[in-house]
Amino acid sequence: MLSEKIYTLRRKSGLSQEQLAEKIGVSRQAISKWEGGLSTPELDKLKALSEYFQVTMDELICDQMSNAIPSEVKQEKASATDNRSKIGIILCLIGAFCLVLFGILMIVNPSVAGQVSESSIITLNGTGILTTLFVLLMILGIYMILKKK
Repeated sequence: MLSEKIYTLRRKSGLSQEQLAEKIGVSRQAISKWEGGLSTPELDKLKALSEYFQVTMDELICDQMSNAIPSEVKQEKASATDNRSKIGIILCLIGAFCLVLFGILMIVNPSVAGQVSESSIITLNGTGILTTLFVLLMILGIYMILKKK
């Protein structure tokens, strides 16, 4: 709220109402009314306040104070989250595509399953390894999509 911001900024600066009034060219009563919420400063007085306290007009009249996260940082975080989500979607699609392609290949040419199993040096047969790999790829993609940081 504007009245609270004016009060807080004035107190942080160590000024009395009278001192602030002198700095921006108004009466002490005007400062008192602004801080009490009984009236609001005119545009030129808002500008004088923002210049004196070295805050933007937005910071002065909006609900956020200057110690809030700057919009550039918010945009960078949103951009990083968007990129992570895009990578996650791509990984999911690759995993799903490979699973479908492998399934079609198994239906069309069942001997491929035997060849893959024979070429595997792990005790889990080759088709199980490929299926597990593709499912893990999809799970990694889903994790990246849902991760909130």
